[in-house]
Order: sequence, then C-alpha cells, then structure tokens
Amino acid sequence: MAEGDGVAKQGICVRLDGPASESDIPALRSWLERERLLEELMRKGALRIEERPRTDESGAPMGLGTDILITLVNAAAGVAVAELVVQVKKAVRAWKENRRTVESGDPPSDSVEPVDVDDR
Repeated sequence: MAEGDGVAKQGICVRLDGPASESDIPALRSWLERERLLEELMRKGALRIEERPRTDESGAPMGLGTDILITLVNAAAGVAVAELVVQVKKAVRAWKENRRTVESGDPPSDSVEPVDVDDR
C-alpha cells in the first residue's frame, strides 16, 4: 500500500450559523489566511483553506450555506489537529470581536470541529 492510501486526510470544518451575512464567510476565510500559524503552513504547502458548499448527511447541498474547510495536506507538518483546532477557535473568536466593531448586529454563531476530509 502506498503512503497515504486508505488514510483520510484530517481537517477542520468552520461553520457559521445564525445571522451570518453574505460577506461573513469570505471575511472569516481572509482572517484565517492571515493567522500566523495557518499562513505559515499554507506557505509550506502543508495546509489548504477553502470554502465548500454545506451538505447534509447524504452529501446533498443544503441551500446557500457554506463552510470553511481547513485541510492538513501533509501529515508531516508536525502540527496535531487538536492543537490546530485550538488555534482556529481563537482566530474565529478574534474575528467575531473585530466584526462587532465594524458591522452592526451580533456576529453569527460558530462551530469549529475536526473532520475527516475527502477529496471531492
């Protein structure tokens, strides 16, 4: 078996719910891309950040919902998913605080969870 065969890539799904505006997902993605650790891992080719349509359990698209998917591309990056989840949660909290200062209304609720990633 070749290295990586049969092993799911690990990642983190960032989901915004509630009163999210159309600009929230791209704004949060940009914020995450500028986070020092994530930026460094992207530059090394060890991490990818992308937007993906939200799906239900059957894999069918769920309306206009979009998630941000952070994928560890290279397991040799030396970063544990659990540590990365902590960093992403801190970054999302910081983005929400910033959003409160630049937009009216409450920021959307969020979830940040580790996931197994398929290559769709």
